[in-house]
Amino acid sequence: MHDLFYKLIKLYLSLNIRVLQTPLNSYVMNKSQLIDAIATDAGLTKVQAKKALEAFVKTTGTALKSGDKIALVGFGSFSVAKKPARTGRNPRTGQAIKIAAKKVVKFKPGAELNNIVK
Repeated sequence: MHDLFYKLIKLYLSLNIRVLQTPLNSYVMNKSQLIDAIATDAGLTKVQAKKALEAFVKTTGTALKSGDKIALVGFGSFSVAKKPARTGRNPRTGQAIKIAAKKVVKFKPGAELNNIVK
């Protein structure tokens, strides 16, 4: 299963070349298109590609929820950051509102992914 994850990441990096060569607002790859591309490029069936992608998303979410950091060399790293509670303003009324503390997922792209985008 680990080999499948590495193939998935490698494939994702190669797909970004095609996606990012177009202007940012002109094309957005959705989940089914990503599954189709993974299946084609990795020589998998669409069912296998879908299972691999869903397993990656689920495993990543579970790891981040438990406080782990995920680092994929060349691709990037996922981590969780805590945002403290703060006071904001309602843009319509200007009234002060309280914004609750929350956890957010952060992604820092790796060198290889940055080079693809450049």
